[in-house]
Amino acid sequence: MDIAQNSIRANAQLVEIYIMQSAKKNILDIIVKDDGKGMDSKMLEQVTDPYSTSRKDRKVGLGISLLKQNAEKTGGSFSISSALGKGTMLNACFTLDNIDTPPIGDIVDTIVALAAGNPDSEFIYSHITDDGEYTFKTTDVKEVLDGVPIYSSDVTKFLREMIKENILEYCKEQVD
Repeated sequence: MDIAQNSIRANAQLVEIYIMQSAKKNILDIIVKDDGKGMDSKMLEQVTDPYSTSRKDRKVGLGISLLKQNAEKTGGSFSISSALGKGTMLNACFTLDNIDTPPIGDIVDTIVALAAGNPDSEFIYSHITDDGEYTFKTTDVKEVLDGVPIYSSDVTKFLREMIKENILEYCKEQVD
């Protein structure tokens, strides 16, 4: 959630979130890509430092630095690329069977909260496993809603169930 919120704060109109889980390859790969304002080379060099942040309301930014630390602690990797005016792409790869690999958490509520809390932004969420793939796009949902706000309580309730059912069906993952 924190990483996607960085994209929103960077004025992204499109935020793409990809989660690839493969027991066969022993990886959990998380990619967050946006079309926000991007970062210059100086900020990009400092972005993993917890005491470097572009936010004015606080002097620390732990999201990216903790994600990097956690990925590397599992024997995985971390990379980030960005260009001013073009956006940012972050990739954190975890070793799936490492004891230090944190659980994904409640991805369903995270995606619904992002979509409902940022109705003017577009989100693409893809969950890919050895068993299949599910992709959720807010553009598709908004088209069907025909003007009903995506943040409506009835819509968010429906989205939670829809995303959960599709992940279970296409990815055979346990989502609580």
